[in-house]
Amino acid sequence: MTMQTANEQADAAATAPRELPLAGLTVVDFTQVFMGPSCTQLLGDFGADVIKVERPGRGDTSRNSLPDKDGQDNPIFLSINRNKRGMAIDTKSADGRSVMRDIIARADVVVSNFRAGVMERMGFGYEELKELNPRLIWASGTGFGNTGPYSSLGGQDVINQAYSGVMWRRSSDDDPLTVYPTTLCDYTTGMHLFQGILLALRSRDETGEGQKVEVTMYDSMLHMQMQEAAMQLNRGFEVNWGRMPLTGVFATTDSAVCLVGGFAADPLLHISQALDLDEDLTLRPEFADIDAQREHRAELHSIFAAAFATNTTAHWTQRLEDEGILNAPVRTLAETLDDAQTAANGMIIESQHPTAGTFRTLNAPIHLSDTPATARRVAPRLGEHNDEILAENGFDDDAIRRLHELGVLK
Repeated sequence: MTMQTANEQADAAATAPRELPLAGLTVVDFTQVFMGPSCTQLLGDFGADVIKVERPGRGDTSRNSLPDKDGQDNPIFLSINRNKRGMAIDTKSADGRSVMRDIIARADVVVSNFRAGVMERMGFGYEELKELNPRLIWASGTGFGNTGPYSSLGGQDVINQAYSGVMWRRSSDDDPLTVYPTTLCDYTTGMHLFQGILLALRSRDETGEGQKVEVTMYDSMLHMQMQEAAMQLNRGFEVNWGRMPLTGVFATTDSAVCLVGGFAADPLLHISQALDLDEDLTLRPEFADIDAQREHRAELHSIFAAAFATNTTAHWTQRLEDEGILNAPVRTLAETLDDAQTAANGMIIESQHPTAGTFRTLNAPIHLSDTPATARRVAPRLGEHNDEILAENGFDDDAIRRLHELGVLK
């Protein structure tokens, strides 16, 4: 018998499935694309047994969103579907729906992110499943909700950037209206869905009863703007943090610097010194206070821009740091992934996938000291665990064979 070191024993205890916070929970995951899968992956990272339900043949839309050498097992899909087991089942068929009802009857959570009404039409609406399993947490993420004038619209990230007011807010009137290129709405809503499920599970601990959890992209994006909304509702104008007079992005000889001239005493004085300007800009009446700086922001930024353009990003970030002014180099994603801080935070993990081979992706961003997130299994191939999951739910070999013959399983 091989002896484990103390550290090995501690590591084993910390990562044992029953030690994880959500171990023992079964999640039936009807989600696809990004909002829902980002939520259910995090549930899986912390121990839940997540059963991903996909369409036969095609699977989750993200399996086919971009052409890739690994086909359906591409990096987009793999990045948001680890720690899940996969089923490919025809839920449009009566047999397929019956199978899923048997599985849901034993589950703790059902998660979906279809348009409003789709789960009900599939026979998996909250009221119906509540009768089947009173302890069930039924969680849904939609674009706009189940009522109201937009309830029938598709819930897509960019669409909600536009509807929510986020897209309209720019740092300058000269900036064009444009799409924020990272899926801000999807991710934010997915994390709210995750939080809602945890709250409902906590409530079930006390009451023994499940409940419905609903989040929308529309609400999530509004809630992100709670400060701006409060000013608009109560003072009649909209705060725009990107238009603060001492905040901006300025090109250098080799890249760019993001400057945030706040949270310091006399920030403009220290910026003037950091940029080696010939004068203390605070002595000029047009920059004497924040109101004056706001009114003359364009002129102020032209002075900053001319100074930043004379030297490198590394030079200016150090000069600003020495003066106690918040700033950062503007980096590419590739540079950030290669950064020592990314490594120190343990944010990149590596695994072996039967199709994709060695695969690197991002770790969970929530760090628990005693029960940290673990990457226990790679994202499933389409329908990889059909037979395994059915057997666990009481289906014998003959029943499973019959479902294959009927084409319910693919």
